Amino acid sequence: VALFPRAVGGRQLALCRTDGETIGLTTLDPANRWQRPSPLHAPTAGWELTQVGNCGSPLETPAGWLVLTHGVGAMRRYALGALLLDLDQPERVIGSLAGPLLAPDGMERDGYVPNVVYSCGGLIHDGTLWLPYGVSDARVGFATVDLDALVEALQGRSGSSRSS
Repeated sequence: VALFPRAVGGRQLALCRTDGETIGLTTLDPANRWQRPSPLHAPTAGWELTQVGNCGSPLETPAGWLVLTHGVGAMRRYALGALLLDLDQPERVIGSLAGPLLAPDGMERDGYVPNVVYSCGGLIHDGTLWLPYGVSDARVGFATVDLDALVEALQGRSGSSRSS
């Protein structure tokens, strides 16, 4: 479960993966019980075909809620992706990347659990997404992504995004 950093429309929200495969959105009821989640994003692309999940809490941007995701594809290869949710109605996905944001490459393929990049969330500072990530359960890497370029890619105005 990953909590939204603030109430949205008076609702306390969280991302979850109760079925083991799909990112869902759940709401806290007045009795402090999480409700049955609504599916947000199911595995569709090859790089995430086995399962998808969120990487930390959503990040608020002027364009929407940025949700960092991980996907598990063939041979248990983990890659990172992103979704953009509507600010006022986060049950509405308004953008997604055509491919992974970050995938294991070169030295990132070797380690205790090979072929994996994974993150527990990022932060936005001065127009840049800072993204710490684990490398094959052996090392830590750090990527930065221009937030405007990422939002453009999420909204389909650009081909794909690759971190630096």
